[in-house]
Amino acid sequence: MTLRDVHVGWAWMMIISNGLAGLWCLGAHRWPSLRTRALWWFTVFAELAVFVQVGLGVATMQVDDLKPKQFHMFYGFVAIIAVAILYSYRSQLRHRLYLLYGFGGLFIMGLGIRAMLVGAS
Repeated sequence: MTLRDVHVGWAWMMIISNGLAGLWCLGAHRWPSLRTRALWWFTVFAELAVFVQVGLGVATMQVDDLKPKQFHMFYGFVAIIAVAILYSYRSQLRHRLYLLYGFGGLFIMGLGIRAMLVGAS
């Protein structure tokens, strides 16, 4: 198994976990019984997976001497910025926190999908 295989595999982990976290948060906005501590632990895991994915991508570029397509890296770094923006707005949007993290998780999932579609050469 190469580092590139780990990068591709972790991409699926990042995409699926952020999608599930986003859907869980949106469900928690509607149904208070879904508002558990596990929701926030899972959301933290999903968002940290973005940083791991970008780190794996940078390491893969260095080790395998790859030249990814221009927008592949762009979507990865935008995902990191999106996580930072979500975190920075949590206090101001406390009354809409589940919507913030719900749509944010789905947005990050979309960025991951788009990065995979653009691909690396």
